[in-house]
Amino acid sequence: MLTRRHFIQTTTALFSAMAASPVLATSWPDAAQKAAWDAEVTPAVPNPWGLHPRFLPQRVLANDGLVPGDIHVDAVARYLYHIEEGGVAMRYGVAIGRGDLYEPGVYTIKRKAEWPHWTPTQNMIQREPEIYGQFAGGVEPGPQNALGSRALYLYVGDRDTYLRIHGTPFPTSIGSRASSGCVRMVMSHINALYPQVQIGSTAYLYSPDGSVTPLS
Repeated sequence: MLTRRHFIQTTTALFSAMAASPVLATSWPDAAQKAAWDAEVTPAVPNPWGLHPRFLPQRVLANDGLVPGDIHVDAVARYLYHIEEGGVAMRYGVAIGRGDLYEPGVYTIKRKAEWPHWTPTQNMIQREPEIYGQFAGGVEPGPQNALGSRALYLYVGDRDTYLRIHGTPFPTSIGSRASSGCVRMVMSHINALYPQVQIGSTAYLYSPDGSVTPLS
């Protein structure tokens, strides 16, 4: 099992969106619409959501040997780290899957999308039809879409896992276990991360097992 031990250095000891499948789009936003939505989800003040300051983006030290460009998700402290050159990483607060819906593992980012469409998976519809049944036909892009402004699609080999790292219209969920399996980020945060992530990068989702000792 993956554990979080010794994978990152940080000054803090503390640490989704919904799993989604591709949908045949009926419409796509043009550049002007995307820009307008980006402006809508970019706050005029740093933390209008009232998140704990530790969940706001900050640059931290990374352990030796980590590959620049890779992503590491600490499911205990609820952090996502994007490894940069020079032994540092950008750290963001996230929300992860509730219960046993979160799936630790090693994934490859094989697709990226700005203002994506979203369709709940059949498992989501069967598990909670009263919530997801109404969206079975898919949801058009926009600030209220469950995948938010950006999505990174996680694969194992050539298999789409239907797990995503993505924005969320529910920013106050950051720091919790709230999603149907994916990793949620504040939309303005993933907007900043998105252009830094290359197709083919590796994403490590670590175990939320509370027995693993957090770093100090």
